[in-house]
Amino acid sequence: MYDKANGIRLPTAPPERPDAILDEIPAGARFSDPEIAVMLSINIAAGLISCSTIIGQSIREDIAMMFGQFHIQKATLGGKVLRLNKEKGWLVPPPLHHFKPDEE
Repeated sequence: MYDKANGIRLPTAPPERPDAILDEIPAGARFSDPEIAVMLSINIAAGLISCSTIIGQSIREDIAMMFGQFHIQKATLGGKVLRLNKEKGWLVPPPLHHFKPDEE
């Protein structure tokens, strides 16, 4: 293909994706739902930290406010993902350690 107006050759279109049957994909080659949920939670947490850092370092009020809005959106999404993780049982809390004083 060639774009005559700009004189640029257009890139070729990527081939269509093949239809996949879930049962044919080996268990080690696919991501499980809990793994996807963990990665999503990690990315949301990293985004919150980035927005907070930019807000703290910004010297322009409009930029700080813009990233404040991004922070609110990410926090809202994080709450929804947390609720989903709890409902689906994907959230694995660490074991509780109860301190027991030594009996003498």
